[in-house]
Amino acid sequence: MGRRPFIAGNWKMNMTAASGAKLIGELKPLVKDANCDVALCVPAILIPEMVKAAAGSNIKIGAENVHWAPSGAYTGEISAEMLKEYGVEYVIIGHSERRQYFGETDESVNMRLHAALKAGLTPIVCVGEMLAEREAGKTDKVLDRQLTVGLGGVDDITKVVIAYEPVWAIGTGKTATDEQAQETIAHIRKKIGELFCPMCAQKVIIQYGGSMNAGNCKGLMAQPDIDGGLIGGASLKLDFATIVNYDKE
Repeated sequence: MGRRPFIAGNWKMNMTAASGAKLIGELKPLVKDANCDVALCVPAILIPEMVKAAAGSNIKIGAENVHWAPSGAYTGEISAEMLKEYGVEYVIIGHSERRQYFGETDESVNMRLHAALKAGLTPIVCVGEMLAEREAGKTDKVLDRQLTVGLGGVDDITKVVIAYEPVWAIGTGKTATDEQAQETIAHIRKKIGELFCPMCAQKVIIQYGGSMNAGNCKGLMAQPDIDGGLIGGASLKLDFATIVNYDKE
């Protein structure tokens, strides 16, 4: 279907305005000829400075979370309109660390997703199973629930990016084999086809988000259903450029 690959970084709770701007400055010439879309999702407090740092380049800036309400008594939260105002284009929703440490659920993921779409942001919705769930043979069941509830009520699924992140492979150095990642992402695409339409599913960008790095990106990106990566630790250094340029020698 000619899906354009998409490589996005997730800085998590790292970087300062100075170190982030320095990295983006170094990345800009290295990724300017990329054959994929490129984004860096950064801590909210850094967004204004990182938008300035990325100006004039093909690097887009994203956020790491968004609240479902446009405004209100939600101390510490940030709305989609606030993000939009500062030049954000993408937002990560439902990352496993948000689910694990901050009690996010499939239902709250769905609410955040709708807020992002309404504001014109491109959501990157994360799904993935725990190690115990994979070992128990429950991967497909877990993903089906996350997709069914998390994507409920979406009118145009092609405006949503999905990131498959096996929780056991995030920040652990462990990575699903190319074949494991392909098999699971193919299942995700099939489920999206069932929830929406098969042709729509073939247009949806699905990233792999479990410790993709400069050493394994080429094999993962060669898989027919893997359209990119949601990169954690490797997005904090120049290795990110190697991943972005995975298709070049």
